[in-house]
Amino acid sequence: MPEMQSYRIGIDLGGTKTEGVLLDSRDTVLTRERRATPLAEGYQAIVESVVRLVRDLASRVPSGAACTVGIGIPGSVDEVSGLVRNANSVCLIGRPFQADLERLLQRRIAVRNDADCFTLAECRKGAGAGYRLVFGVIMGTGCGGGICLDGVVREGPHRISGEWGHISIDPAGAVCYCGNRGCIETKISGSGVEAAYLTRNGTSLTMEEIVAGARRGEPRALVAFNTFLDDFGRSLGGLISILDPDAVVLGGGLSNIDELYEAGLERVRHYVFHNDLRTPILRHRLGDSAGVFGAAWIGI
Repeated sequence: MPEMQSYRIGIDLGGTKTEGVLLDSRDTVLTRERRATPLAEGYQAIVESVVRLVRDLASRVPSGAACTVGIGIPGSVDEVSGLVRNANSVCLIGRPFQADLERLLQRRIAVRNDADCFTLAECRKGAGAGYRLVFGVIMGTGCGGGICLDGVVREGPHRISGEWGHISIDPAGAVCYCGNRGCIETKISGSGVEAAYLTRNGTSLTMEEIVAGARRGEPRALVAFNTFLDDFGRSLGGLISILDPDAVVLGGGLSNIDELYEAGLERVRHYVFHNDLRTPILRHRLGDSAGVFGAAWIGI
């Protein structure tokens, strides 16, 4: 009698969207769904949204087949208290997110930082494959990072390994949700750039509108976009000077901005502590939300 196939469900919970994937035992994508994250509706709405998505995906698994579930979140679960820490979706902070999901789904799940999931995915089957030390970057609603060495993504004793988004690079900068000022996340995340534009100009533009306006040569958008590129170069140049990785892989919605790999790379060259930068800055290969695959692979 042939062995029954096993399945994996991965969920990538972001501040703007939540994505789910169902993989078979050969990592073939059977279905992939993207839904809006009900962030404005609060914690309970997010929990219920994730539960519905997991159930919808699980309903496509043959009866009796084994299926694991893993979830990437924009934060981490404290191993002592079981509560979420350091989440830029602040309604998750201090909440028993994993326990609530396990209670409602009546199954064990794995929960890990979304940047760790992204880095795992890209190092396993994406742009980071074949490199020994890789720094994975998520630039979207927030800004996170993960470190992979010899195929293993490090969490660290506080589960904050790679969290470069909360290094303060401007003591006079905007207040970050973490309580510090001028964190990298306030400088090069979509929400950070949008907030800075509003403060500077008194009007609101989305990140997409800022990029489009800069490309058309609109003065205020150009200032915002050039500041963004310079902050990107300063942030990543400093990171490379500390870690000296074999490769950096960019993910998240902002990683699709072509200028990061041209003008942004030149800014990195300016700030890195070496006159011949050889670390490649790579675009993701598995999609800007590759973390959904990493979440599936860490599932239990």
